[in-house]
Amino acid sequence: MAVQAFKKVISAEDAVALVQDGDVVASSGYGGNGTPELLFCSLEARFLKTNSPQNLTLMWAGGQGDGKEKGLNYLGHEGLLKRTIGGHYGLIPKIETLAVDNKIEAYNFPEGAITHLYRDIAAGKPGTLSNVGIGTFVDPRVEGGKVNQAASEDLVELVTLAGQETLFFKGFPINVALIRGTTADPDGNITIEKESLRLETLSLALAVHNSGGVVLCQVERIAEAGTLDARRVRVPGILVDAVIVAEPEYHSQTYATGYNPALSGELRVPMENMKQLPLDEKKVIVRRAALELLPNSIVNLGVGTPDAVGAVAGEERIQDLLTFCIDPGVIGGVPLGGWDFGAALNFNATIDHPYQFDLIDGGGLDIAVLGFAECDLAGSVNASKFGKRLSGCGGFINISQNSKKVVFVGTFTSGGFKAEVGGGQISIIEEGKFAKFVETVGQITFSGSFAAAHDKDVVYVTERCVFRLTRDGLQLTEIAPGIDLQTQVLDLLPFTPIVGEVQPMDAAIFQDEPMGLRDRMLDVRIQDRLTYDEASNTVFMNYAGMRVRSQEDIDRIRTAVDDLLAPLNKRVYSIVNYDRFEADPEIMDAYMDTVRHVEETYYLGVSRYTTSGFMRLKLGKELSDRKVSSHIFETHAEAQSNLADSSD
Repeated sequence: MAVQAFKKVISAEDAVALVQDGDVVASSGYGGNGTPELLFCSLEARFLKTNSPQNLTLMWAGGQGDGKEKGLNYLGHEGLLKRTIGGHYGLIPKIETLAVDNKIEAYNFPEGAITHLYRDIAAGKPGTLSNVGIGTFVDPRVEGGKVNQAASEDLVELVTLAGQETLFFKGFPINVALIRGTTADPDGNITIEKESLRLETLSLALAVHNSGGVVLCQVERIAEAGTLDARRVRVPGILVDAVIVAEPEYHSQTYATGYNPALSGELRVPMENMKQLPLDEKKVIVRRAALELLPNSIVNLGVGTPDAVGAVAGEERIQDLLTFCIDPGVIGGVPLGGWDFGAALNFNATIDHPYQFDLIDGGGLDIAVLGFAECDLAGSVNASKFGKRLSGCGGFINISQNSKKVVFVGTFTSGGFKAEVGGGQISIIEEGKFAKFVETVGQITFSGSFAAAHDKDVVYVTERCVFRLTRDGLQLTEIAPGIDLQTQVLDLLPFTPIVGEVQPMDAAIFQDEPMGLRDRMLDVRIQDRLTYDEASNTVFMNYAGMRVRSQEDIDRIRTAVDDLLAPLNKRVYSIVNYDRFEADPEIMDAYMDTVRHVEETYYLGVSRYTTSGFMRLKLGKELSDRKVSSHIFETHAEAQSNLADSSD
């Protein structure tokens, strides 16, 4: 059958001929997931042959490239590009070089802001409002998202709404969308059954269609008209102007995998087959980070060292106790690393890229594990620009600013750093050439002062020590066995951290065998969850992620509370964190009777909180039935404020 009979199906050369000088072109993809490779290289071929089109504005959210030649690297030509508005530059060195050399006007926006901007452009809104980026380089009072001198136009404004500072990312028409699917019919209906991610394809297609532009979709095959299951159509044909069939070499599932049905959720694979990580400094870091995980948590993993936390979770058999997610839209399963990053095995669901950032920006993440390139005394982190390297923020700002807890991971120094793990300790063989702890970070990707002012729980994990963020800056809290505190930590810092009682890092981290993390997570460990502050006469009870399963658990809780509070011989105030708390139905009554006993015996006042609306209703009813303090607050700040009011 002739190609012309397929209505919207045309060649790649004819498709990219629709791109005009000065167009705004946006593409979907994440690493090599869902990247329309044939369209990229065809557009490059047209430019090299005809010197057209010119002066394009290129827009993308997640990084799209292999760090060398593929993905958006095809478009890294002076003259082809005038402006870039990207979420991540680290995988596209050819465009990164143009930006660093001031050959293009380069902007770096948070990944989530870009995906939401697609949606808002589609809806005809003037732009996107977001609190993401306040206090970072995206803030107009800092750099406004501009990453070079050539970028002079202000694309981000600071506005105040209802007394709250927020950022306004300006909207504009998008002329061309480059997207990808698996199967198309002659009318342009698109399905994605073999894709690893849903991405932003629908939002971007809507934005371009409603801007009066053209939507070009790369697929691997054509189905007969009327044969696609309508329930599987991801992008309806009314939004698609042209369909391009790609050869397999331009349509791999990721840059590491041609096609694996496990990556598209068509089957599940035995996790016992996953390769175990070697015991080195990287594993030490991710093991220590994994100790911050709590049951029933939603956990986001960044790229690089952070994604190895998924492998440790597999080794420790804890995948079923929490939910991993990745910012392009994967929920559950075990995230993959390397050039498969963005995909996952045995996931529960995939959702659209913009909706994943609704989850993230709205505070839906309990814990995020992210890498860092630089960190200063204030706890601010640079993960986006250092020297002549422009990595870009990707989803880092969205995730780090809005997760309830953030765990930053990385080696203490970089550039030739070598260490050896053995005999239950770590030895530094050679220090790196570059300090990662600096007096002032080169660019603020995460604002430590903003986080501290909002009492965010932030941990900084290296192979040799651990810091925590306080309102007064970084506090050194742990040191690894085999490390000298003075010569191998303090003398190498350009600032003086807060140094209190420094504890040894958990010895199990440095042993070959598993840490027994599953048993630890299922253990109530009540002694570690109770803290009494004499100055404020307040006991803090951290029941986050705790699951009470038996009368034995209840008895341990009651004994620990009695042992802490009875010797005080006075009543106290209490703040109780019930985030992700569970009590099995058959022992709920017994647990709540213990809660009543503790309140009646020891409390002057109590504030309880949890971000779960369901848990607030459930606990509130149980407490009310027992005629004890029953109001459950949503946040720690609200609980603390209420307790302060009651003590006045």
